[in-house]
Amino acid sequence: MRTGAAVNSERSESSPAGRDALSSKIDTSVAHPARRYDYWLGGKDNFAADRRSGDAVSAAFPTIRTTAIENRRFLRRAVTYLSREVGIRQFLDIGTGIPTANNTHQVAQAIAPDARVVYVDNDPIVLAHARALLTSSRQGATTYLDADLRQPDQILNHPDLLSTLDLSQPVGLMLVAILHFIKDTDDPYGVVNRLVSAMPSGSYLALTHATHDYMPPETFAAVSAADTQMPFQFRSRDQFARFFDGLDVQPPGFVSVSEWRDGDEEQPRPTAADTAVYGAVARIA
Repeated sequence: MRTGAAVNSERSESSPAGRDALSSKIDTSVAHPARRYDYWLGGKDNFAADRRSGDAVSAAFPTIRTTAIENRRFLRRAVTYLSREVGIRQFLDIGTGIPTANNTHQVAQAIAPDARVVYVDNDPIVLAHARALLTSSRQGATTYLDADLRQPDQILNHPDLLSTLDLSQPVGLMLVAILHFIKDTDDPYGVVNRLVSAMPSGSYLALTHATHDYMPPETFAAVSAADTQMPFQFRSRDQFARFFDGLDVQPPGFVSVSEWRDGDEEQPRPTAADTAVYGAVARIA
């Protein structure tokens, strides 16, 4: 969801110099995906531009807040599945967003306190909140990288990642609601392939992505026109499935995020048209 350079600040955001540096990097006049998502989830870490953008999308697609909520619930269920049923003990979560309830490390460490998580994002507000709030259990570890998904080698070679995760052991690679912000011109399939190829056998990929498959043409046109400032690309089911080429997709396959392993959720569930987001989890051979 994010754009930026893969550089960790050595200045604390709690110091005057750190706060000044942070403020200088934040452009509050332009909507940002992480802050707009925070607005849809009912958070307070957003600005007028984010709210205007969020309201414009909501006017075109009134269930967008349901989409945001169900996407977070998918993340919780996916991490639970990987931690409890598969036994994954380390996660690489790219496109972290502003911390809210049931973050990856909280879900994983509630099951396995020794779980280790590396978060990646590049919005300075996310950076400040993540470093303050994404604190690990005593047995486990969390690390935050200020990095760009479109530069996967900078993520994979970052010393903080390498000191936190053991890339000889299985990893849960989380790409939740981020790839629809990567246009085809930035080679999203190549990016995912590079990340997947760096994961050892027995790792898993969890991915969600917005789709226009369930939208009437007039809704798709209205959503597309709602905010032209932010790069965004819907993809079809076949285009979504392409991210999983060569992987062992786990049941129930390519489905709406509201339908993925949703047996313990309250009924009735939102429909695929309500969410317009696909979700899936696959094993990396």
